[in-house]
Amino acid sequence: MSNRKGILLSGGTGSRLFPLTFGLSKQLMPIYDKPMVYFPLSILMLAGIKDIAIITNPENIDTYEKVLKDGHQWGINLNYIAQPDPDGLAQAFILAEDFLDGSPSTMILGDNLFYGDKLSTLLEEANNNETGATIFGYRVSNPSEYGVIEFDKKKKPISIIEKPVNPNSNYAISGLYFFDSDVCKKAKKLKPSKRGELEITCLLNSYLIENNLKVINMGRGYTWLDTGTHESLLDAGNFVRTIQKRQGLHIGSPDEIAYLKKWINKSQLLERAKLFNKTDYGEYLYQIIANF
Repeated sequence: MSNRKGILLSGGTGSRLFPLTFGLSKQLMPIYDKPMVYFPLSILMLAGIKDIAIITNPENIDTYEKVLKDGHQWGINLNYIAQPDPDGLAQAFILAEDFLDGSPSTMILGDNLFYGDKLSTLLEEANNNETGATIFGYRVSNPSEYGVIEFDKKKKPISIIEKPVNPNSNYAISGLYFFDSDVCKKAKKLKPSKRGELEITCLLNSYLIENNLKVINMGRGYTWLDTGTHESLLDAGNFVRTIQKRQGLHIGSPDEIAYLKKWINKSQLLERAKLFNKTDYGEYLYQIIANF
């Protein structure tokens, strides 16, 4: 859908990463050779989305603008929206209502990393769903730490429960959500949970009740990492390093995606390569210029 807009949610205090995040937004922490925010941004771009709002704490907006600018270097438009208080993931759609202006949307969490050979195909499938909501299920060994999807015998979703004590499945909701144009209206009808937040699971259940929620399960060939703890941050960095060193292909490169989608031209990519001239990332961009 050409008018779909993106939301990259990068709020919160990053308290699970203290003291690393005392003076820096969690989503600007490094995952190997790139800031964390590059990885979810790349997913939105891979989905063909060029109009993106980054929601973050008011005090972090200036730093994000220094790192990402307005997106022109990638042929996209980046907007910044302040989130004074982190009151739940579904709050993002209330904050971004003016930005969305009735458009369908895709939201990704700023600390999520996705990787897989056929990822573009899955994104395209979700993008083509013009009504309702689409989410991605991912099999985990510790489902009680996530929002869990329960399925019936026909693999149809019948419930979504936040951090259940006795999970009915091993499929967790990953931090990537596709919604139709009704999402802001539905978000404004939500009531805060016991922990005082507008829960994304409640928003998804409002679609499920209407039989308007689709689940795409990511199989063995995909990786989904939530990088919100010290251990998972290190794991993600090691994963990215291993793939890049082994294959010579980068993960989370907005520059590569923009160039291959023809959102920027060769001379623009060359300028970016020169900027990173002393790094492996810069060398990688030179290779893209030479090969494509």
